[in-house]
Amino acid sequence: MTKISSLCVFCGSKMGDDPAHQAAARRLGEQMAERGITLVFGGGRIGLMGVVADAVLAGGGRAIGVIPEFLKDLEVGNDDVTEQIVTASMHERKTRMFELSDGFVVLPGGLGTLDETLEIITWKQLQIHAKPVVIVNTLGYWSAFEALVRQTVEGGFAHPAVAELYTVVDRPEDVFPALEAQPEPKIEVLTSHL
Repeated sequence: MTKISSLCVFCGSKMGDDPAHQAAARRLGEQMAERGITLVFGGGRIGLMGVVADAVLAGGGRAIGVIPEFLKDLEVGNDDVTEQIVTASMHERKTRMFELSDGFVVLPGGLGTLDETLEIITWKQLQIHAKPVVIVNTLGYWSAFEALVRQTVEGGFAHPAVAELYTVVDRPEDVFPALEAQPEPKIEVLTSHL
């Protein structure tokens, strides 16, 4: 696997109701700064994405915020980032985040986080990339997602190897070993559909 020098973090623009989500986001950001890994994120100063970015920057790390113009106009953009990229659309935003990243980490979030997570895993299934994807299951937040993926396999809509397209961990401390250990995607996750 390629050395990880930048990680895209998908997470909520809200904090969530339990302080454990904020603590996990902060800890992930601290670890990224300690390891010299650049953060690529949605560019917001609010919610968990703001917490991760603040922790990276406070630790002396780099944070690249990628935000569509309409959200920047709503004044939710983080102007304290190392670099801010303003895009014309959400699609362009996701493409830039993908291009700038060596891997992906997912924290809890809302519909946007669900969208980003499913898309990046689907791109891996389609062999568009082989970058590692790690989901941090703080307080069991992603357990329903895991159950849904199992249901797609059990229902005959996906090859069992789709479960290897990502790794689920319980704590931010487990992210980096999981990134290193993630296997290459099997061709069967694509060809079994053909």
